[in-house]
Amino acid sequence: MSETFTLTSGRVPVIVSFPHDGVEIPPEIEARMTPAALERPDTDWHVARLYEFVAELGVSFIRPRYSRYVVDLNRDPRGVELYPGQDNTGLVPMTTFDRKAIYLAGRAPDDAEVRQRIEAYFHPYHRALDAEVVRVRQTHGVALLFDAHSIRSVVPRFFDGVLPDLNLGTAAGRSAAEELSDRAFGALSESTYTSVRDGRFKGGYITRHYGRPEDGIHAVQLELAQKNYMGEDFPYDFDEARASRLRPVLMKFVGALIEWAGENGKR
Repeated sequence: MSETFTLTSGRVPVIVSFPHDGVEIPPEIEARMTPAALERPDTDWHVARLYEFVAELGVSFIRPRYSRYVVDLNRDPRGVELYPGQDNTGLVPMTTFDRKAIYLAGRAPDDAEVRQRIEAYFHPYHRALDAEVVRVRQTHGVALLFDAHSIRSVVPRFFDGVLPDLNLGTAAGRSAAEELSDRAFGALSESTYTSVRDGRFKGGYITRHYGRPEDGIHAVQLELAQKNYMGEDFPYDFDEARASRLRPVLMKFVGALIEWAGENGKR
């Protein structure tokens, strides 16, 4: 166990990453943040709890301790924009999704602090994730990385109207085999929830960086509309009744990933 994340290794060829599930903020950083930021509105709230069933399925999973406001684990550490030409939040974001300042006036991190955060929080998470991907690939002949996310269903900064319930991303087909993408999307589209593939959310840095189908490493992202399992306003309470309706769909989805990986691993 690291001071900045937890990693549990499983027995099947699937790994789940929860890069935006963390909520902690070091006190010395928290003291410089605005009241709006301290509510942590852009957290992928309760995602690891929603997917807690993956442990019983033998899936590996990695979860950070700290908030994306400390450093965003799903952004390119070189500062490359995730969606060129569209509105983006950065590696160390300065505004919330609602364009509110994260830091008090004159208290934002400078370049040196950003580099320090990358070293202290970003690189340890990705070294561990990369090592787990390598281990799974060597053990099973294939590795399937699932990056699990959620977001408020209405965020005008990033998309018009209401987001579909289930948003599968495969980097426009580059991060995963087509057969895998079809099977995964089939598990989602057979439900009563609205779904889309490679729409507004095609997959972030993790999906794009790790997904190399030609090397036997496949990556997919699933962005959930939070209204289907929690309250989207502060204090962002988990709703077990809604979650229990959504979980069977997610279990079918993860099951499809495990099944496909098992069929396409070592013969």
